[in-house]
Amino acid sequence: MKFRKLSMKRSRELIDNVQNFSDFLDTLKQLIRVPSVIGYEHSFFLYLKRELEELGISTSYYDGLLVAQGSEPNSGLLSAHIDRHGLVCTGPNEFQFAAFQTKNRNDLKGNSVSEQTYQQISSRFLNQQVQAYEPWSGSYLGIGKITDVYMCEEINNLMFKIEGLHHLMPGTPIAFVDKLDVSEDLIWAQLDNVLSAAFIIYLYQNGYKGTAFFTAQEEAGRSWRFILDWFAKNNISTSELLVLDTSPYNSRDEADLQDIVLRNRDANAKFKSPLLKLLKNFCHKNNIVFSCKDAYIQEKNKILKESNKPLLSLGSTELGRIIKESKNKIQGTTIQVPTTGYHTVEETASIKSVKSMLYILKSLYIKN
Repeated sequence: MKFRKLSMKRSRELIDNVQNFSDFLDTLKQLIRVPSVIGYEHSFFLYLKRELEELGISTSYYDGLLVAQGSEPNSGLLSAHIDRHGLVCTGPNEFQFAAFQTKNRNDLKGNSVSEQTYQQISSRFLNQQVQAYEPWSGSYLGIGKITDVYMCEEINNLMFKIEGLHHLMPGTPIAFVDKLDVSEDLIWAQLDNVLSAAFIIYLYQNGYKGTAFFTAQEEAGRSWRFILDWFAKNNISTSELLVLDTSPYNSRDEADLQDIVLRNRDANAKFKSPLLKLLKNFCHKNNIVFSCKDAYIQEKNKILKESNKPLLSLGSTELGRIIKESKNKIQGTTIQVPTTGYHTVEETASIKSVKSMLYILKSLYIKN
């Protein structure tokens, strides 16, 4: 794969005028309306399956994994998790944060960004409208409002009081009521990680012919198992798996320091893929500002260490677990959109970052 070098002005024009951007936003709007609480993603998988098959893309639906393949399946390998944070009814008028209920903790090691931040953002959920849905069909089961959030130390999870959903049975998922808002500079909604699913559908709409993986339960640390099983069953190894995601920052000022976010490694493994160098070179040549999240965290930790404050984790990613557990038979890299308001319906991404991501992916995977 080769990229051509463009002048700063020309590359910016191409990014700003990326083709079919309004269609991309329309796709994202529709996806955001379909609930996909972690562990209860079935209805979202079926929605994706229908959308892809209408485009002529072959799909195979496994437990925790939807595999999409175009006419040239070996021409690219993309992955995105499609679960979103939400709640689950766990007893009579009892509601917990779905990702961290007891049955989901087996794969959580305490080193993911979600685990280190979810307590800090609990107040953001107050007065949030939520909707309950039937986990298989996605059918609407009622709407409510969060009136209180508190930490239950005994079970190490957030507990929620919800007005209007006392009739629910245990095991019923509850999603945040959400829609996409768009301004001149920003989009906002619960973007992690429906944004990446929209990127992949956009690519297929515009000529991508390769393979894409949509995984479940990433927020509970499980998604790597589903995709690794698929590679093992098919006796496939690769060094070019590209994982799409978002990357959280504390403020828009911090997020706007870069257009996209790359990684050299996470807490589990180093990313040794030709794609990483290719992406860095492309960004340099086309005036797209990038940072590496691991380097950013290491710099932050230097300051925290000097102040004797707890250090930040490098983060546990889907790709890092795949690399580690496959003993480097599966390698790749990540590309992420910087966001703020992580895991809430007020999560923001800049339009400049979104267009930069679309431009990079189109340049890499779609032949003109």
